Amino acid sequence: MQGSRPGLELDLARRVAASFAAMPEVSAVALGGSVAAGRAGHGSDVDLYVYAMEDVPVVRRAALAAGSRGPAELDNRSFEPGDEWVDGASGIHVDVMYRRPAWIEDQLERVLVRHLASTGYSTALWHNVRSSVALFDRDGWYARLRTRADVPYPEPLRRAIVARNQPLLRRNLSSYLRQIERAVARGDAPSVNHRVAAFLASWFDVLFAVNRVPHPGEKRLVDFAEALCPRRPPGMADGVRALVDAVPGAAVAARADALGEALDALLRDEGLLDAREVGGAAPGAAAG
Repeated sequence: MQGSRPGLELDLARRVAASFAAMPEVSAVALGGSVAAGRAGHGSDVDLYVYAMEDVPVVRRAALAAGSRGPAELDNRSFEPGDEWVDGASGIHVDVMYRRPAWIEDQLERVLVRHLASTGYSTALWHNVRSSVALFDRDGWYARLRTRADVPYPEPLRRAIVARNQPLLRRNLSSYLRQIERAVARGDAPSVNHRVAAFLASWFDVLFAVNRVPHPGEKRLVDFAEALCPRRPPGMADGVRALVDAVPGAAVAARADALGEALDALLRDEGLLDAREVGGAAPGAAAG
């Protein structure tokens, strides 16, 4: 970033949102991430979510990116459809994601009404809606969406997340712990790294569910857990750091096991885990 001052990212976000507001297919533009939360600092991106009833033509999006006079990458579909560019004047990275209103409405219904858990990050999109700020809202649709998202954490969802993710940590025959052990035994460092990442994704999904906190996403999870989760295993930050630092060495399985045991103890205290549903795989345990 060439330079920064308080509010520079927000000013840029508002200018980009105003450009999208002039496009008739766009229903709303929401600002997420650290800028929306008021925590922007040196190197913060501008994360914008453009909700449109139909595709915004790439030629118009290209013209908008070209006006920034910086490098751009258009129509990236590796994750959510999106465009990225660097604002030439400030060096700020702009990340625009395109969504259909009906799609995000279904994502909220999935967790808030149907109480369906995922393998990791179950409630991240719910958090995204709750924590984003509308910069443009053509007919009040986004305000209604935010109201829909501003509800207490459903207890059936909490239990569903635990039921889906806790067995994957250590109990199933194909649990992440078992896969880590086998990867260490064969000296497969990339596989160890991959399975540890999956272990932590499910581990944090359970922790945030225990605390009835919508999952804040993939960044700064330890910081968020310490700030938002009063119910957490003792020494959580040290345990997570020890596990990550051990990759891909022989100690990684023991450290994953210790983190899993600490979480199971918390679940038992919360009445979310039967005393028999702990530790390694039992005969007949379902494969994950």
